[in-house]
Amino acid sequence: MAKRLYEVWKGKNKFIFRGRLIFGPDAKSLIITLLLIIVPVIIFCTNVARNLFDETSGNIAGYAILMVTVVFTIYVLLLLLLTSARDPGIVPRNLHPPTEEICYDSSASIDVGRQTPTPRLPPTKEVIVNGVPVRVKYCITCQLYRPPRCSHCSVCDNCVERFDHHCPWVGQCIGMRNYRSFFLFISSSTILCIFIFGISALNIKFLTNDYGTVWKAIKESPLSVVLMVYCFIFLWFVGGLTCFHLYLIGTNQTTYETFRYRGVERPQVYDRGCLNNFREVFCSKIKPSRNNFHAYVQENERGFTRGMNSEGYIGNLDGNRREKVEDDREIGGDLLKISQRREAEDA
Repeated sequence: MAKRLYEVWKGKNKFIFRGRLIFGPDAKSLIITLLLIIVPVIIFCTNVARNLFDETSGNIAGYAILMVTVVFTIYVLLLLLLTSARDPGIVPRNLHPPTEEICYDSSASIDVGRQTPTPRLPPTKEVIVNGVPVRVKYCITCQLYRPPRCSHCSVCDNCVERFDHHCPWVGQCIGMRNYRSFFLFISSSTILCIFIFGISALNIKFLTNDYGTVWKAIKESPLSVVLMVYCFIFLWFVGGLTCFHLYLIGTNQTTYETFRYRGVERPQVYDRGCLNNFREVFCSKIKPSRNNFHAYVQENERGFTRGMNSEGYIGNLDGNRREKVEDDREIGGDLLKISQRREAEDA
């Protein structure tokens, strides 16, 4: 019976709706993130917003505060879903690994001072990006040379294009296809924190005018103070993260590149100027996913996927590959012996 791609996928992702939504292996952390957003909003709407609604005697301002809170919260949750349930830019595993090249390996020599030719792939190769040579690495798990700015996420076990980082709060990698929604999520969360903090402070001010002292106002609405403290603490996290990613967008860097190459002088290959960098993130069209997880896979693709081990070799072809490697080594050894014999005859 034919199976769909998500059923035989070798990454650690979790799928729902028959592969239409893809999450990271730590998708359960989304529950915590949802509670951190929804619970304070419910407290705000049922206490602070209601007090302000009574304070304004049903004025339009009371309705506006409640409606803005609900609509903006839905917007934040939608951005969270777009970030965590979307393919971040996963590069499919290679069904046809590149051919091994004959390289000389000094660690596997027959005689002292002699090198044995052994078939292996170079660990890196250079590609030209914007006229600058960039070194890309070979991924033994996905059996491909990673595209520029691509990295293998050890949490999801996938190569992700323009890999930024793996975010446990959204339970997903942040990459080329969901970076925009991720930034909008954290920046919108920052605005929501500021809004709830300001309205809660306004509620305390109105209660102070009614009861005469701040202490009595706090006793009348302690949840307003709790929300102010909560938003102040949370604002340091999401606000700082928003500012950091504003810097990354302006310089066209990723979190991974910033911390990996910290203190290392390297050319800014991808920086096209602040304005163009922002246009690239917010105005460019999001590329379609390379994977159709809902589609059926062919029998040979299923065999490859099932047989793939953690080293990136095909299980049912592993014996043949080893035989090929051994044959190549024997051929190399024979060539070396013939060369030694000719040198001895010449001498």
